[in-house]
Amino acid sequence: MKITVITGSPRKGGNTFAMVDAFIKAAEAKGHKVMRFDAAMMKIGGCHACMTCFKTGKACSFDDDFNVIAPHIFDADAVVYAAPVYWYSFPSQIKGVIDRVFSFCVAGKNIAGKKCGIITCCEEHDPTVMDGVTMPLHRTFDLLKWNFVGEVCVPGVFKEKDIATTDGCALAAALAEKF
Repeated sequence: MKITVITGSPRKGGNTFAMVDAFIKAAEAKGHKVMRFDAAMMKIGGCHACMTCFKTGKACSFDDDFNVIAPHIFDADAVVYAAPVYWYSFPSQIKGVIDRVFSFCVAGKNIAGKKCGIITCCEEHDPTVMDGVTMPLHRTFDLLKWNFVGEVCVPGVFKEKDIATTDGCALAAALAEKF
């Protein structure tokens, strides 16, 4: 299976990265091919709502790194979004990617039937804080007719390496087993 993983954390040594590393290691051990894109380290703007998606042969007429990710979303059998909670929602670094998946809809590109999952964490101990990440993604998955496999939601982590005090990495590896 081809799995595209898109992260939204700007902290390479952070908790989200640690869980993604565990997910990828477990997925590759199962024989899956994983492509990882760290959106925070890429140049990705927001959607301009110009409705000219795929008119230039690329997903977006505004040529930035979303056009690097888009073919991998299209070709993937599964897509996993991984992001920490920033102010009760997505970090801006991944929001541009999520919004611009709209380009497939505008262009009538069929991307239905993919498997999908979520990896997220937050500083607060209240797990409902992660609803700002999980709920919009669940609605997105439903709209795109993707098949939700599972999610890893870990509260109470903020400082780099806090994830080591939780079962977050083990849960991320277990999520990979579902693909």
